[in-house]
Formats: sequence, structure tokens, C-alpha cells
Amino acid sequence: MVGSPRSGTTLLYHTLLSSGRFAVYRAETEIFCTIAFRFRFDNPKGLQRLLDVWIRSDLFQLSGLDPTPFRNRILRECRSSGDFLRIFMESIARRQHVERWTEKTPEHLLYAPEIKRTIPDAQFIHIIRDGRDVAASMGVLGYIPVFPWDRRREVLAAGLYWEWLLRQGRKAAQAIDPDYMEVRYEDLVTNPQPTLDRISSFIGCDLNYEQIRKAGIGAVRKPNTAFPDSKDPFIGRWKSVMPREIATRLEEMIGPTLRELGYPTELVESTASPSLASRQMRAAYQSLFHTKSWLKRRAPFNRMVRLNPLRPGFVNASTRSSDRFAQRARNTG
Repeated sequence: MVGSPRSGTTLLYHTLLSSGRFAVYRAETEIFCTIAFRFRFDNPKGLQRLLDVWIRSDLFQLSGLDPTPFRNRILRECRSSGDFLRIFMESIARRQHVERWTEKTPEHLLYAPEIKRTIPDAQFIHIIRDGRDVAASMGVLGYIPVFPWDRRREVLAAGLYWEWLLRQGRKAAQAIDPDYMEVRYEDLVTNPQPTLDRISSFIGCDLNYEQIRKAGIGAVRKPNTAFPDSKDPFIGRWKSVMPREIATRLEEMIGPTLRELGYPTELVESTASPSLASRQMRAAYQSLFHTKSWLKRRAPFNRMVRLNPLRPGFVNASTRSSDRFAQRARNTG
């Protein structure tokens, strides 16, 4: 399960878990986007270091696995980040006596080719939601770090991240077709069974909405919303929670992508040109997202961070990873 944060990945993930056909693991592993470039998988010392962090984390504790056999299997069989993810999830599935597993880390969308190369039978479901609703949710939760001068415009930065991740993810997904499909959040919410029928055909697994609704794991029963007190519908909520001037500015910047996906803009004409300020902000954040992604993929940089924990601005990787694992597990549990 991949897609932008706050786009419905949790709802779709919990929908599949509620079917009873997949191992239940209610957290995001972040294997490829957090630890794949920080630890060495090609030697025992690197794996030992990773295991020392992973087994202490909440993410491992939530699995219910016995650490000793898991550690032994990793040291015996693991040679890549894909092996690590597969062995971890397979172990959970075996413990729960189910045949299949699914994993939800939204930003794994960017690493689809690497995942497919190391887990050859992997399939990807990319859930897409109106970027204005995504931005409204991400903005209020503070998901996207912003430049100091944009601290009151987090929603705009969030919308730009939605667009960047969507476009980069779709580009990456070209390498894994036909094991990739897209699902609209709006379709899942308003027409669940027809949407599940499409997914069923794709993954070869019968998904019955009534059975799923009765099981009701997580977001299927209790919506995972950033606006728990709001009575507004989940679709088009941006209209009531986003100031008009911010919504207009957002449509200026991401309008072409919205319209390309079939989400008509309501405050900006399709022929209107974005203002200079909007173009500058969009360019600045696109550059920021590209740079951060590039640095994350540079193994020497990540190992430098780990080996110099006292360097200003850096945190010991083992501590940082453990804290992030725990925080993410709590946020997604």
C-alpha cells in the first residue's frame, strides 16, 4: 500500500487486513525509506547493528515475534532490504497462520523499482486522493517541515509534497507495470464493493465489503482523521477547513495536476497562470524535496551521519531510528 500520507493508505490497508486473508500488523515498517540506506545488508556486522535497533523498537514488539529465531533467520538468509522486509512480514504471517501479507508505508511508492527487484512477486496499490483534502490534513498535522518564512502556510507546502510524491511515484511505477494499480480514495469511500472488486482481480483474492465492515479493524471502524470533531464529509473537506486565500493559492500551484487526475479546480480558472510568488514557492519546495530524496539515497552520507553522532545537527542513527520507529508505530497503530 503506497501513496501520499493522508491520502487513505491507512483506510485501504486496514480494509485488506479486515478481510482476514492477510497478516495483521498495524504499523509502517519504513524499511526502504528510513533504514535501507543507513545499514549494511551485505555483511553480518551491518545486520547485527540493524537487528539491535529493530528488535528493541516498538515496530518489532508489535509483531509478536520471538526475537531469537527471527534474528537467526535474518543472519542466515537476509542479503538486502527487500529480504529483510519479506522475512519480517512472512514471519508474522506464519505466526498468524495466514498465507499472505501486505505492508503499508506511503513513501515506499518512491522505491517501487528497488522493492520489486528484491521482492519479485510484490504488487503495488497506489491510492490517490484529491490533493486539496490531503494538504488540509497534512497541514494541520504538521507533516511537512517548512521554511521559516512559511510557518503559517504549512498547507501549501503539504500540497506541493503531495504533487511531488505523486509525480515521482508514478514515474517510478513505470518500471513495475503490470504489478501496479491505482485506486481513488473517493471511490473506496463512496463505492467500496466495486472498488474492492477491482482490487480483488488485481491481487487474486476475494474481498467482501460486508465481511470487512463487520471485522472493522482500525480505520474501517474508526476513521483515521485529522479533524475528529468535524461533521463535514471526508470528500471535499478542504472547502470548509481551508481559508479561501490559501485554497486559491494552492490551486494556482497544483491545479494542472488536480485537473489531470480529474479533480476540477473551483477557485482558479484552468487557463489562469500562477503568480510569480506561487511559481517561486513551488520551485523552492520541489528543489527541497528532490534534494532530500537524493541525500537519503546516498549511502556514504547516511553512514557519515551514523558514525558522527556528536556532529552539530546530527543525531545518532540508532537512537533516531528507534525513536522514529516507536513514534511511527504509535501514530499508525
